[in-house]
Amino acid sequence: MKDALSDSLLSQFSELVAARTALHFPRERWGDLVHKAGSAAKEFGFDNVQAFIRWLTSSPMTQEQIEILSSHLTISETYFWREPQVFEALEEQILPELIRSCEQSDRQLRIWSAGCATGEEPYSIAIALRRVIPALEDWRITILATDINPRILRKASTGLYSEWSFRNAPPWLKERYFRLKKDGKCEILPEIRKMVTFAYLNLSEDIYPSPLNNTNAMDVIFCRNVLMYFTPERARSVGQRLNNSLVQGGWLMVGACELSQLLFPQFAAVHFPGTIVYRKGPPNPQPAVEFHLETNFDQQPFIPQPLKPVAELEWLAPPIEFSMGDMIPPAEGPALQHPVYTRVEKVDEEAPCGITLSVRTLANLGKLTDALALCEKAIAKYKLDPGLYFLRATILQELNREGEAVASFKGALYLDPDFVLAHFALGNLAIRQGDVRTGRRCFENVLSLLTARHEEDILPESEGLTAGRFKEIIHATMQMGALA
Repeated sequence: MKDALSDSLLSQFSELVAARTALHFPRERWGDLVHKAGSAAKEFGFDNVQAFIRWLTSSPMTQEQIEILSSHLTISETYFWREPQVFEALEEQILPELIRSCEQSDRQLRIWSAGCATGEEPYSIAIALRRVIPALEDWRITILATDINPRILRKASTGLYSEWSFRNAPPWLKERYFRLKKDGKCEILPEIRKMVTFAYLNLSEDIYPSPLNNTNAMDVIFCRNVLMYFTPERARSVGQRLNNSLVQGGWLMVGACELSQLLFPQFAAVHFPGTIVYRKGPPNPQPAVEFHLETNFDQQPFIPQPLKPVAELEWLAPPIEFSMGDMIPPAEGPALQHPVYTRVEKVDEEAPCGITLSVRTLANLGKLTDALALCEKAIAKYKLDPGLYFLRATILQELNREGEAVASFKGALYLDPDFVLAHFALGNLAIRQGDVRTGRRCFENVLSLLTARHEEDILPESEGLTAGRFKEIIHATMQMGALA
């Protein structure tokens, strides 16, 4: 198929792909590029790959079209317990150390599977946690699974797999954690499936770490066989943002073909039997060392509907009545101390923006209790700042105090009914509680508000997210089937 296309056209196509998707296809991989483009051509309605490529190189593309193309140019197929040495290291050394470090404190673990494809990896992580922590109900566990392809996320969320997904998995995995359906598919046990939250995220474009998409303060990140598709410059940029998404001492798992100190200079390489993983440490990490436990370390067009009043969003039981007075904490409280960010000791007398930065910094470090205390002190001083109520709600949400989070999000909307991200957050919480109707209504409110904004407008409290990009994220989330 490659022979039918000129080098000039292929060069132009590979450059377009790099510019619009950050995916890297040098000359030696042009054959693979054309093969994958043939798969994408069918979805775009083309029978001829050459005509498809010429159309791509001569027409503007929407973000949705770019992401559909990206999903065809990368591999969306994986299997359970892939690279078993990585899961052995996770079960036998990494998780036990993390458990010991927080067993007497917050009992919280946060893990992110970035580029999760059809879900075998995050479910494998959930199984590993179930095996290592017997009393899992006593822990706050977050397993976030993200991908650029809403359709495969929809498939992943069903928890249904064929025998092919178990081709290299140990026999016990399917026997203990799946049940056989009449159609021959294997369904993952409900208690494992509910441990994983699937969400749309574009590693190349979207903002992270951020409480907005739950990508901050991670203990472990799996990002395997994803960065190998990016241009070297974009891969290094993603590597830095993944580093920022980890707490100090957090772990990054990449594919064996992606191990490179050129891509991950900010990490220390750590050897385990049969594999190498990265650990976030001080700047200028030392060369690879042996690790020991004692080491310290197709949708319908959207038609905007009138906004529903905030008072209608009473979907948690028992109902929560919002009161400004109820949400204002005492002004007095102990001074906060933190060795990494000492500006949190005192509330700025002039404006809340510096406090917001301090709160976000503490939250990104995983110091949620300190972040919440500082945020409450700020609210006591700046009672009419909706951004502080929103920030407080995101921290409460991470602490699994969802009822209080809803009240605080409503506080933000009481002060600013057009607060887009607060409507979005309430929608996500409703969906998590199983109230799809309320979730859909909140998302419709978001899209209605966004129609009044320019595509390039930066949304308040979004850390740089534009209105145009946010609309694309909402549409992609709807394509996942979260609101079905």
